[in-house]
Amino acid sequence: MSASPGSTPTRSETDLLQLQRDGELQVRSATQFRELAEARGLEQAYLETHVVVASDAELMQQATLVLHLGPSDPPIRIRQFRFGPAEGHGGHGNTDLVIPMGTGGAALLSALLAGQRLPLSIGGTPSQQQPKVELETELGLEDIPCGRLLLHRGISENGVVAVSSREGLTPTPWGPVLGPWTSALYSCRGPGSIGLSMPGLTGLGAGSPVLVGGAIGWVSGPGSGHNPKTKRSSDGFALGPGACCALEVDLHGLRPSAIRATRLADGSSGLLVAIAAPIPLLSLSTAEQLTATAEELSAPVLDYGIPRRVRPSPASARYSELFSGAIRLGDRQLTAAPAHSPRLAAEAEAQLAEMLQRGAFPLRLPLALLPSDRTVRALN
Repeated sequence: MSASPGSTPTRSETDLLQLQRDGELQVRSATQFRELAEARGLEQAYLETHVVVASDAELMQQATLVLHLGPSDPPIRIRQFRFGPAEGHGGHGNTDLVIPMGTGGAALLSALLAGQRLPLSIGGTPSQQQPKVELETELGLEDIPCGRLLLHRGISENGVVAVSSREGLTPTPWGPVLGPWTSALYSCRGPGSIGLSMPGLTGLGAGSPVLVGGAIGWVSGPGSGHNPKTKRSSDGFALGPGACCALEVDLHGLRPSAIRATRLADGSSGLLVAIAAPIPLLSLSTAEQLTATAEELSAPVLDYGIPRRVRPSPASARYSELFSGAIRLGDRQLTAAPAHSPRLAAEAEAQLAEMLQRGAFPLRLPLALLPSDRTVRALN
């Protein structure tokens, strides 16, 4: 550690690694750290804490399951396939399957993790080197040599509150909302989430280890819709989804208890994935960002009853309002419900804290920061 006279000491990655090796690393959840700071002051909380753990368990459809199967004899080059509830086309290698979550991938992943064996039907494109045209077999997780879960929008800074001005039920990426102006779904857990504990996701970048679905995954780079130039509060917190990063994790390390397949009313499917990230407290300014409360943080209210590229935003809602179960828009009161799992997020938080303390999770600063000059560009 280093410090100037009369100042709070700063820490380095090397300092934290040594504390972890010595079994002296002090780890707290974001909520525990905020409570400690309120009780004993920010500086004392910083001195007593080396790493803070934040977590999410949001519903996501922007995800892909990649399965690398072994060769057949004679060889086959996949043209199309059906694997249990999922189907798709080839073109990704002779026997590689690339399966989006929304086309059965979520149900397939859930079944594989539950130990089920599922039928696989393959139609091939015949050639001199891959003459086989059909293959019928049955596979379980143990029959798949390698696989990865890709989360194209794994961690976002903030979420949104979905509402509808339209009569009846309106589908949204998080489930249906009732209109006009009757119910609301909010996608982010607020204080304690990764993005609202780390403005700009400045502590994450390529190579950063993250707990994904109960296994050690990593940040692969900026994610879909990465927008670090979003509007921000005076304290630097994103007033909308903001920066985001993509994640990868090995299929065979995933825990069934940390992932939930979902099916929405429009027939699409998605995943609830428990994600937790360590936030090394290298300086007092990093610790200060963790003290924001539900009263101080907010998310934009978006009208999904109007299918426009930029949806109308009649207001923003404080997380303290959302947690109460109701928000007000003018003279209307809407019921508010989470489109995420606080329980899965809390379980991931506890798992990561335990792994950090016993040295089973790597502490590493990013190899490369997320780009800060990107913005969302319209597709015309």
